[in-house]
Amino acid sequence: MTKNINNKSKTSRHLIWLSVSEAASLGGVNDKTIRRALKDINSGLVFKIVKNRYQIELLSLIKYLHINTKLKNKFIQFGLGQFVKEWKE
Repeated sequence: MTKNINNKSKTSRHLIWLSVSEAASLGGVNDKTIRRALKDINSGLVFKIVKNRYQIELLSLIKYLHINTKLKNKFIQFGLGQFVKEWKE
């Protein structure tokens, strides 16, 4: 019986962790906006604390920036979104 090795690679993700300032730069928003979202338990941001510094997961940051029209517009105009032609839903 052979074991399918590809199954494991499909389920595991390589996460990208960002600092607060990197997240703000990529999002096209201010550091304060990111810090407010970290305090809000319902924001959906996935983060961890390493050596008293927040590390924010990139995918959760992008999802957070798409929940609000104002944040989405900032993301598309000033952040990473300006380099993406069309977003997949």
